[in-house]
Amino acid sequence: MDGRYLSDKIVKWYKANKRSLPWRDTTDPYKIWLSEIILQQTRVNQGLPYYQEFIKQYPNIEALANARLQQVLRLWQGLGYYTRARNLHQCAKAVVENHGGKFPKTFEKLLTLPGIGHYTAAAIASFAFGEAVAVVDGNVFRVLSRLFGIDIPVNTPEAKKKFTLLANELISQKNPALHNQAMMEFGATFCTPVNPKCDDCPFKDACFAYNHELVSALPVKNRKKKSRNRYFFYFVVEKNNRLLMRKRQERDIWHGLFDFALLENNQPVNIDKLIAKNPMGKWLNKTSPLTISKKYRHILSHQVIHCRFIQLKANRDFKPPEKELAFYSARQIAKLPKSALISRFLNELNAR
Repeated sequence: MDGRYLSDKIVKWYKANKRSLPWRDTTDPYKIWLSEIILQQTRVNQGLPYYQEFIKQYPNIEALANARLQQVLRLWQGLGYYTRARNLHQCAKAVVENHGGKFPKTFEKLLTLPGIGHYTAAAIASFAFGEAVAVVDGNVFRVLSRLFGIDIPVNTPEAKKKFTLLANELISQKNPALHNQAMMEFGATFCTPVNPKCDDCPFKDACFAYNHELVSALPVKNRKKKSRNRYFFYFVVEKNNRLLMRKRQERDIWHGLFDFALLENNQPVNIDKLIAKNPMGKWLNKTSPLTISKKYRHILSHQVIHCRFIQLKANRDFKPPEKELAFYSARQIAKLPKSALISRFLNELNAR
Protein backbone atom coordinates (compact mmCIF):
# COMPACT_ATOMS: atom_id res chain seq x y z
CA MET A 1 0.00 0.00 0.00
CA ASP A 2 1.63 3.24 -1.09
CA GLY A 3 1.40 6.55 0.73
CA ARG A 4 -0.80 8.35 -1.77
CA TYR A 5 -3.40 5.55 -1.82
CA LEU A 6 -3.56 5.46 1.98
CA SER A 7 -3.61 9.23 2.39
CA ASP A 8 -6.32 9.84 -0.22
CA LYS A 9 -8.57 7.15 1.24
CA ILE A 10 -8.15 8.11 4.86
CA VAL A 11 -8.59 11.84 4.18
CA LYS A 12 -11.79 11.08 2.24
CA TRP A 13 -13.04 9.05 5.21
CA TYR A 14 -12.04 11.83 7.61
CA LYS A 15 -13.92 14.54 5.75
CA ALA A 16 -17.09 12.46 5.95
CA ASN A 17 -16.72 11.28 9.56
CA LYS A 18 -14.63 13.72 11.63
CA ARG A 19 -15.81 15.04 14.95
CA SER A 20 -16.19 18.78 15.38
CA LEU A 21 -13.53 19.80 17.90
CA PRO A 22 -12.43 23.39 18.65
CA TRP A 23 -8.69 22.82 18.18
CA ARG A 24 -9.28 21.54 14.65
CA ASP A 25 -10.60 24.87 13.41
CA THR A 26 -7.41 26.80 14.09
CA THR A 27 -3.78 27.07 13.07
CA ASP A 28 -2.93 28.88 16.32
CA PRO A 29 0.05 26.93 17.71
CA TYR A 30 -0.89 27.89 21.29
CA LYS A 31 -4.32 26.26 21.06
CA ILE A 32 -2.95 23.25 19.21
CA TRP A 33 -0.19 22.77 21.78
CA LEU A 34 -2.60 23.17 24.70
CA SER A 35 -5.02 20.60 23.28
CA GLU A 36 -2.26 18.08 22.59
CA ILE A 37 -0.85 18.32 26.12
CA ILE A 38 -4.30 17.95 27.68
CA LEU A 39 -5.20 14.99 25.45
CA GLN A 40 -2.08 13.01 26.31
CA GLN A 41 -3.38 9.99 28.24
CA THR A 42 -6.82 11.67 28.40
CA ARG A 43 -9.96 10.96 26.40
CA VAL A 44 -11.43 13.75 24.28
CA ASN A 45 -14.72 13.90 26.20
CA GLN A 46 -12.81 14.30 29.47
CA GLY A 47 -10.23 16.75 28.12
CA LEU A 48 -12.58 19.06 26.20
CA PRO A 49 -14.00 20.96 29.22
CA TYR A 50 -10.46 21.42 30.57
CA TYR A 51 -9.32 22.81 27.23
CA GLN A 52 -12.25 25.23 27.16
CA GLU A 53 -11.58 26.39 30.72
CA PHE A 54 -7.86 26.90 30.05
CA ILE A 55 -8.64 28.98 26.96
CA LYS A 56 -11.10 31.01 29.03
CA GLN A 57 -8.64 31.62 31.88
CA TYR A 58 -5.51 31.89 29.72
CA PRO A 59 -6.49 32.98 26.18
CA ASN A 60 -2.87 33.26 25.01
CA ILE A 61 0.62 32.07 25.84
CA GLU A 62 1.49 35.25 27.75
CA ALA A 63 -1.47 34.83 30.10
CA LEU A 64 -0.47 31.25 30.89
CA ALA A 65 3.19 32.18 31.36
CA ASN A 66 2.23 34.92 33.83
CA ALA A 67 -0.02 32.64 35.89
CA ARG A 68 1.14 31.15 39.19
CA LEU A 69 1.95 27.45 39.03
CA GLN A 70 -0.49 26.78 41.86
CA GLN A 71 -3.31 28.29 39.79
CA VAL A 72 -2.38 26.12 36.81
CA LEU A 73 -2.28 22.98 38.96
CA ARG A 74 -5.68 23.84 40.47
CA LEU A 75 -7.21 24.23 36.99
CA TRP A 76 -5.60 20.94 35.94
CA GLN A 77 -7.04 19.11 38.96
CA GLY A 78 -8.73 15.87 37.96
CA LEU A 79 -6.73 15.26 34.78
CA GLY A 80 -3.92 13.41 36.55
CA TYR A 81 -0.29 13.05 35.43
CA TYR A 82 0.47 16.47 36.94
CA THR A 83 3.92 16.60 35.38
CA ARG A 84 2.06 17.63 32.22
CA ALA A 85 0.70 20.72 33.99
CA ARG A 86 4.11 21.69 35.38
CA ASN A 87 5.69 21.25 31.93
CA LEU A 88 2.83 23.23 30.39
CA HIS A 89 3.60 26.20 32.64
CA GLN A 90 7.36 25.87 32.16
CA CYS A 91 6.99 25.68 28.38
CA ALA A 92 4.76 28.77 28.29
CA LYS A 93 7.41 30.70 30.21
CA ALA A 94 10.15 29.49 27.85
CA VAL A 95 8.19 30.53 24.75
CA VAL A 96 7.56 34.00 26.19
CA GLU A 97 11.03 34.56 27.64
CA ASN A 98 13.14 32.95 24.90
CA HIS A 99 11.03 33.23 21.76
CA GLY A 100 9.14 36.48 22.18
CA GLY A 101 5.84 34.68 22.78
CA LYS A 102 5.98 32.88 19.41
CA PHE A 103 6.29 29.12 19.04
CA PRO A 104 9.21 27.96 16.86
CA LYS A 105 7.95 26.97 13.41
CA THR A 106 9.88 23.76 12.82
CA PHE A 107 9.70 20.27 14.29
CA GLU A 108 13.35 20.28 15.36
CA LYS A 109 13.17 23.63 17.13
CA LEU A 110 9.91 22.73 18.86
CA LEU A 111 11.68 19.74 20.38
CA THR A 112 13.92 22.11 22.35
CA LEU A 113 10.97 23.38 24.41
CA PRO A 114 10.24 21.91 27.90
CA GLY A 115 7.74 19.07 27.90
CA ILE A 116 7.48 18.82 24.11
CA GLY A 117 8.37 15.42 22.67
CA HIS A 118 8.24 14.03 19.14
CA TYR A 119 4.46 13.58 19.11
CA THR A 120 3.58 17.09 20.28
CA ALA A 121 6.27 18.72 18.15
CA ALA A 122 4.94 16.91 15.06
CA ALA A 123 1.38 17.96 15.85
CA ILE A 124 2.29 21.65 16.20
CA ALA A 125 4.64 21.64 13.20
CA SER A 126 2.09 20.03 10.88
CA PHE A 127 -1.18 21.55 12.14
CA ALA A 128 0.09 25.10 12.67
CA PHE A 129 2.92 25.43 10.16
CA GLY A 130 2.27 22.78 7.49
CA GLU A 131 5.51 20.85 7.96
CA ALA A 132 5.33 17.31 6.55
CA VAL A 133 6.18 15.40 9.70
CA ALA A 134 4.03 12.51 10.90
CA VAL A 135 2.20 12.46 14.22
CA VAL A 136 2.61 9.01 15.76
CA ASP A 137 0.43 8.30 18.79
CA GLY A 138 -1.27 5.15 20.08
CA ASN A 139 -4.01 5.46 17.49
CA VAL A 140 -1.52 5.66 14.62
CA PHE A 141 0.47 2.72 16.03
CA ARG A 142 -2.71 0.64 16.00
CA VAL A 143 -3.77 1.60 12.46
CA LEU A 144 -0.35 0.97 10.95
CA SER A 145 0.19 -2.24 12.89
CA ARG A 146 -3.05 -3.71 11.56
CA LEU A 147 -2.78 -2.39 8.00
CA PHE A 148 0.78 -3.61 7.49
CA GLY A 149 0.84 -6.59 9.86
CA ILE A 150 3.62 -5.25 12.09
CA ASP A 151 3.96 -7.39 15.23
CA ILE A 152 6.80 -5.55 16.99
CA PRO A 153 5.60 -4.64 20.52
CA VAL A 154 4.50 -1.02 20.24
CA ASN A 155 5.84 -0.06 23.66
CA THR A 156 9.49 -0.63 22.66
CA PRO A 157 12.12 1.76 21.22
CA GLU A 158 12.41 -0.46 18.15
CA ALA A 159 8.70 -0.03 17.40
CA LYS A 160 8.79 3.72 17.88
CA LYS A 161 11.61 3.99 15.36
CA LYS A 162 9.97 1.66 12.80
CA PHE A 163 6.48 3.16 13.03
CA THR A 164 7.78 6.72 12.90
CA LEU A 165 9.80 5.94 9.79
CA LEU A 166 6.82 4.27 8.12
CA ALA A 167 4.42 7.07 9.07
CA ASN A 168 6.75 9.67 7.58
CA GLU A 169 7.03 7.66 4.37
CA LEU A 170 3.23 7.60 4.06
CA ILE A 171 2.42 11.21 5.00
CA SER A 172 0.98 13.53 2.38
CA GLN A 173 3.50 16.18 1.38
CA LYS A 174 0.69 18.32 -0.01
CA ASN A 175 -1.49 18.46 3.10
CA PRO A 176 0.27 16.91 6.10
CA ALA A 177 -2.10 18.48 8.64
CA LEU A 178 -5.18 16.89 7.11
CA HIS A 179 -3.38 13.55 6.73
CA ASN A 180 -2.29 13.53 10.39
CA GLN A 181 -5.73 14.50 11.67
CA ALA A 182 -7.28 11.75 9.56
CA MET A 183 -4.88 9.07 10.84
CA MET A 184 -5.47 10.01 14.46
CA GLU A 185 -9.25 10.24 14.08
CA PHE A 186 -9.45 6.94 12.20
CA GLY A 187 -7.66 5.15 15.04
CA ALA A 188 -9.62 6.94 17.78
CA THR A 189 -13.12 6.34 16.41
CA PHE A 190 -12.99 3.58 13.76
CA CYS A 191 -9.96 1.30 14.03
CA THR A 192 -10.49 1.10 17.80
CA PRO A 193 -8.74 -1.25 20.26
CA VAL A 194 -11.95 -3.25 20.81
CA ASN A 195 -14.72 -3.83 18.26
CA PRO A 196 -13.21 -1.93 15.31
CA LYS A 197 -15.61 -1.33 12.40
CA CYS A 198 -13.81 -3.71 10.04
CA ASP A 199 -16.83 -4.57 7.89
CA ASP A 200 -17.20 -0.92 6.87
CA CYS A 201 -13.48 -0.16 6.65
CA PRO A 202 -12.24 1.46 3.43
CA PHE A 203 -9.01 -0.56 3.79
CA LYS A 204 -10.43 -4.01 4.50
CA ASP A 205 -9.32 -5.46 1.17
CA ALA A 206 -5.75 -4.31 1.78
CA CYS A 207 -5.58 -4.69 5.59
CA PHE A 208 -3.16 -7.43 6.65
CA ALA A 209 -4.81 -7.97 10.04
CA TYR A 210 -8.32 -8.23 8.60
CA ASN A 211 -7.34 -10.66 5.88
CA HIS A 212 -5.32 -12.86 8.24
CA GLU A 213 -7.80 -12.75 11.15
CA LEU A 214 -5.31 -10.92 13.36
CA VAL A 215 -7.30 -7.79 14.18
CA SER A 216 -7.65 -8.73 17.86
CA ALA A 217 -3.96 -9.74 18.04
CA LEU A 218 -2.54 -6.47 16.71
CA PRO A 219 -0.96 -4.29 17.83
CA VAL A 220 1.30 -6.30 20.12
CA LYS A 221 2.22 -4.77 23.45
CA ASN A 222 4.65 -6.00 26.11
CA ARG A 223 3.05 -6.64 29.48
CA LYS A 224 3.22 -3.76 31.93
CA LYS A 225 5.32 -4.11 35.02
CA LYS A 226 3.46 -5.13 38.16
CA SER A 227 1.85 -2.30 40.12
CA ARG A 228 3.42 -1.29 43.43
CA ASN A 229 1.17 -1.19 46.50
CA ARG A 230 1.55 1.77 48.86
CA TYR A 231 -0.22 2.26 52.19
CA PHE A 232 -1.05 5.85 53.16
CA PHE A 233 -2.34 7.04 56.53
CA TYR A 234 -3.46 10.66 56.41
CA PHE A 235 -3.98 12.65 59.61
CA VAL A 236 -6.72 15.23 59.13
CA VAL A 237 -6.36 17.65 62.03
CA GLU A 238 -9.16 20.16 62.59
CA LYS A 239 -8.92 23.37 64.61
CA ASN A 240 -11.44 26.24 64.57
CA ASN A 241 -13.12 24.81 61.45
CA ARG A 242 -9.80 24.74 59.62
CA LEU A 243 -7.86 21.72 58.40
CA LEU A 244 -4.12 21.12 58.66
CA MET A 245 -2.58 20.69 55.20
CA ARG A 246 0.77 20.88 53.48
CA LYS A 247 2.23 21.26 50.01
CA ARG A 248 3.95 18.09 48.82
CA GLN A 249 7.65 18.76 48.25
CA GLU A 250 8.83 15.20 47.63
CA ARG A 251 9.93 14.17 44.13
CA ASP A 252 7.08 11.74 44.09
CA ILE A 253 3.48 11.52 42.94
CA TRP A 254 1.44 14.73 43.28
CA HIS A 255 4.48 16.97 43.64
CA GLY A 256 3.31 20.53 44.32
CA LEU A 257 -0.24 19.49 45.27
CA PHE A 258 -1.72 19.80 48.76
CA ASP A 259 -2.56 16.96 51.13
CA PHE A 260 -2.53 16.21 54.89
CA ALA A 261 0.11 15.05 57.34
CA LEU A 262 1.08 11.61 56.11
CA LEU A 263 2.58 8.39 57.35
CA GLU A 264 3.34 5.73 54.77
CA ASN A 265 4.04 2.07 55.30
CA ASN A 266 5.14 -0.64 52.87
CA GLN A 267 2.42 -3.03 54.02
CA PRO A 268 -0.92 -2.98 55.89
CA VAL A 269 -0.41 -2.11 59.55
CA ASN A 270 -2.37 -1.40 62.72
CA ILE A 271 -2.77 2.38 62.99
CA ASP A 272 -1.99 2.52 66.73
CA LYS A 273 1.23 0.59 66.22
CA LEU A 274 2.20 2.82 63.30
CA ILE A 275 1.74 5.98 65.38
CA ALA A 276 3.55 4.55 68.42
CA LYS A 277 6.77 3.92 66.51
CA ASN A 278 6.73 7.24 64.65
CA PRO A 279 7.82 10.72 65.86
CA MET A 280 4.45 12.00 64.72
CA GLY A 281 2.97 10.31 67.78
CA LYS A 282 4.40 13.03 70.05
CA TRP A 283 2.34 15.84 68.60
CA LEU A 284 -0.73 13.66 68.10
CA ASN A 285 -0.97 13.59 71.91
CA LYS A 286 -2.26 17.16 71.63
CA THR A 287 -5.24 16.02 69.59
CA SER A 288 -8.40 14.07 70.29
CA PRO A 289 -9.38 11.20 68.01
CA LEU A 290 -12.56 11.57 66.01
CA THR A 291 -13.01 8.96 63.32
CA ILE A 292 -11.06 6.66 61.05
CA SER A 293 -12.31 6.62 57.49
CA LYS A 294 -13.20 3.67 55.33
CA LYS A 295 -10.45 2.25 53.15
CA TYR A 296 -9.80 4.20 49.94
CA ARG A 297 -8.20 2.60 46.91
CA HIS A 298 -6.68 4.90 44.29
CA ILE A 299 -5.08 3.50 41.13
CA LEU A 300 -2.22 5.30 39.41
CA SER A 301 0.16 4.26 36.66
CA HIS A 302 2.19 1.38 38.17
CA GLN A 303 0.97 2.21 41.69
CA VAL A 304 -2.04 1.40 43.84
CA ILE A 305 -2.62 3.65 46.86
CA HIS A 306 -4.42 2.06 49.83
CA CYS A 307 -5.42 4.88 52.11
CA ARG A 308 -7.19 5.76 55.33
CA PHE A 309 -7.91 9.21 56.77
CA ILE A 310 -7.67 9.63 60.54
CA GLN A 311 -9.68 12.67 61.64
CA LEU A 312 -8.48 14.46 64.77
CA LYS A 313 -9.55 17.48 66.79
CA ALA A 314 -6.65 19.72 67.85
CA ASN A 315 -6.39 20.94 71.45
CA ARG A 316 -6.07 24.66 72.13
CA ASP A 317 -2.29 24.55 72.57
CA PHE A 318 -1.71 22.52 69.42
CA LYS A 319 0.79 23.99 66.96
CA PRO A 320 1.81 22.51 63.61
CA PRO A 321 4.98 20.46 64.18
CA GLU A 322 6.48 21.21 60.78
CA LYS A 323 6.79 24.49 58.89
CA GLU A 324 5.20 22.94 55.80
CA LEU A 325 1.97 22.33 57.71
CA ALA A 326 -0.60 25.10 58.13
CA PHE A 327 -4.32 25.44 58.82
CA TYR A 328 -6.59 26.36 55.90
CA SER A 329 -10.23 27.38 55.81
CA ALA A 330 -12.76 25.64 53.57
CA ARG A 331 -12.64 28.58 51.15
CA GLN A 332 -8.84 28.44 50.98
CA ILE A 333 -8.84 24.66 50.53
CA ALA A 334 -11.23 24.96 47.59
CA LYS A 335 -8.60 27.02 45.76
CA LEU A 336 -5.68 24.69 46.49
CA PRO A 337 -4.53 22.13 43.87
CA LYS A 338 -5.23 18.65 45.20
CA SER A 339 -5.08 15.08 43.99
CA ALA A 340 -8.28 13.27 43.03
CA LEU A 341 -7.91 11.15 46.17
CA ILE A 342 -7.82 14.17 48.50
CA SER A 343 -10.67 15.85 46.61
CA ARG A 344 -12.77 12.70 46.87
CA PHE A 345 -12.28 12.52 50.63
CA LEU A 346 -13.07 16.21 51.12
CA ASN A 347 -16.20 15.98 48.98
CA GLU A 348 -17.45 13.03 51.02
CA LEU A 349 -16.53 14.81 54.26
CA ASN A 350 -18.52 17.89 53.28
CA ALA A 351 -21.48 15.75 52.23
CA ARG A 352 -21.87 14.23 55.69
